[in-house]
Amino acid sequence: MFGPFKSTSPLSSGLLWKIPWRLSSMQKARQRKRLRAVDNVVACVDTALRKQGSSMKEIERWKTEMPREEEMRPKDKYTIFDRKEKRYRKGIHSRFGRTNGEHETERALADECIDAELPKWTRVSQRINPPGF
Repeated sequence: MFGPFKSTSPLSSGLLWKIPWRLSSMQKARQRKRLRAVDNVVACVDTALRKQGSSMKEIERWKTEMPREEEMRPKDKYTIFDRKEKRYRKGIHSRFGRTNGEHETERALADECIDAELPKWTRVSQRINPPGF
């Protein structure tokens, strides 16, 4: 194309849309906020059930098996295990966007790791990794 609208090599090759290999500080802050939102939901449900004098097996299991956000290592907060990767870890940043209009705390339990590069329907909690990874 000629004139002022000539395409440049970064625009034609898509370099502007590449995902950086490192999370920014704001992405990390949002991830920590999502993890804390899940912890708050679990704590709220647990206290409400305790007030009624009952408990749920799933909530008790979550509390015993899953670490809280402040107990997690940064490696576990910002990367997930992937057996196909060279060093068995990959970043949590996303190629799949968040659905507009949905609030973070409403989706906290369903989509704990919202920015993972995994399809939503195959995602499980990424707080626990295989031993040694």
